[in-house]
Amino acid sequence: MEIKLLKDGYKNIESLYEDFKADMIAENEEYFSEESVYIDQTPSFPIYIAKGSTEHKKKEFLEAFNTVTHSYLSLDRSILLSEHFWHSFLLIYKRNYIIGKYPEVLDNENKFKNIVLKKLDWENYIYKIILGAQYIADYINNEDQRQRYFGLIIDNLDLYNYIIKYEIFRNDDFLINILDIIDELGLSEILKAKIKGREDLGDDERYGRRVIFELNKSYPIVLSPMLSKDDLKDIFIEYLGYYYDVSDIKS
Repeated sequence: MEIKLLKDGYKNIESLYEDFKADMIAENEEYFSEESVYIDQTPSFPIYIAKGSTEHKKKEFLEAFNTVTHSYLSLDRSILLSEHFWHSFLLIYKRNYIIGKYPEVLDNENKFKNIVLKKLDWENYIYKIILGAQYIADYINNEDQRQRYFGLIIDNLDLYNYIIKYEIFRNDDFLINILDIIDELGLSEILKAKIKGREDLGDDERYGRRVIFELNKSYPIVLSPMLSKDDLKDIFIEYLGYYYDVSDIKS
């Protein structure tokens, strides 16, 4: 399937939102560049997973991880992580899916921008899905194990967000090691919990976030992305101990 790319500066077109609502972008050649991307399969998947119960969101994430793994990871990385590509794809080729699944985009322009035109970075659900799918698919061949690791990402999403926030941690070895450490030590609930009695850290600080913060702060003195799992586990527990009593955690 040919995916025609929008011209540079498309986000600055004043009529973009109204044209999206009226389904007038696809037929307007003024929107398009001369560039195209070709994809064999273009199945829809959840692109915004902020609402609903925990189980509903887990189901949505799993659907997205698996769809991206099987249908989009074969794209060149320069396209896969291109904001220009995804915005073109969503605005034109997934308009009906988006309106059906996220009808709030028709309510006001801010919701539209937050769901459809969001910057492709660590806060964007598509970006989260792509990196997670890529790291797990590259590292794990067994399908059951892939599903297990997808589940671990979902169960530890807050910490995962902070891992992919920092460029130095964006690699499959580090992510797999961190997920294994959390799983082996049963740390998921602790890491998601808010830190109490530390007003100096802010109103919504979590133990997992602080561990990643400390790992980032110590780099490059401590090359945590390159450590073995056992060495990383020791450092992880040490940094967690800055904020939490780890005396009962056995490494």
